[in-house]
Amino acid sequence: MLRKSLFLILGMAMLGCQTVQTTNPGVLGVEREQRFLVSDAQMQEASAQAYAQLLNEARQKGALNRDQSLTARVRNIAGRLERSSGAFRPDAPGWKWEVNTLATDELNAFAMPGGKIMVYEGIVKKLNLNDSEIAAIMGHEIAHALREHSRERVSRQYAQQLAIGGAAALAGIDANIADLANMVANVTFQLPFSREQEAEADIVGLELMARSGYDPNAAVSLWQKMIAMEKQQQPEFLSTHPSPATRIEGLQALIPKVMPLYRTARN
Repeated sequence: MLRKSLFLILGMAMLGCQTVQTTNPGVLGVEREQRFLVSDAQMQEASAQAYAQLLNEARQKGALNRDQSLTARVRNIAGRLERSSGAFRPDAPGWKWEVNTLATDELNAFAMPGGKIMVYEGIVKKLNLNDSEIAAIMGHEIAHALREHSRERVSRQYAQQLAIGGAAALAGIDANIADLANMVANVTFQLPFSREQEAEADIVGLELMARSGYDPNAAVSLWQKMIAMEKQQQPEFLSTHPSPATRIEGLQALIPKVMPLYRTARN
């Protein structure tokens, strides 16, 4: 009887599960379909709530957008990436994008669902990044948002809860945006993306920066700087990412395919 009930619950979950191709494949051909238990609207609302809380905490500490010159620089780069995002998702340029910087020595950056972006000062200043290298970081993080990787991870967490908690967990998917916001924050700051998701973010991010007129070779120089920094400290940005050496090899193989996009954008 228990086994039958479990199959019934999982069957109900699958009925509410969307199978989606979140982005156009681009020239590099990212075509994996994804399954979601949580709606895009729910993720947008939860992300906005989690991001607003982060901004409020940073503001209270006097750490939000402290370096106005850097903030303007980052927002300018983000604007070009945002405009190019329509190549992957027609709806993306119309997202309610927010781009801010955080005064901290940590080497980190992230993009929440719906284009809620934060760049930590440390990653730019300690690595002495040029604009194309900043675009490589932001392109990678925006790619996670375009591919809805956070929504995918939250959906997987709910699927696990369904297997454990049954119908009560299923009923709770639509019930509590505050809990969902906590889950969004958790998958953003704590849980690593899967290798598959990281590879997709590398691929989409590389093409995105090229389409925006940023030299894709900067993605390699960025990770070379990461390798040098890793000898001194373990950057937070690397704690949820594969090794830079492995990443560099993959990027170098893809760069010739996106160079025509870069040249077109520069002309």
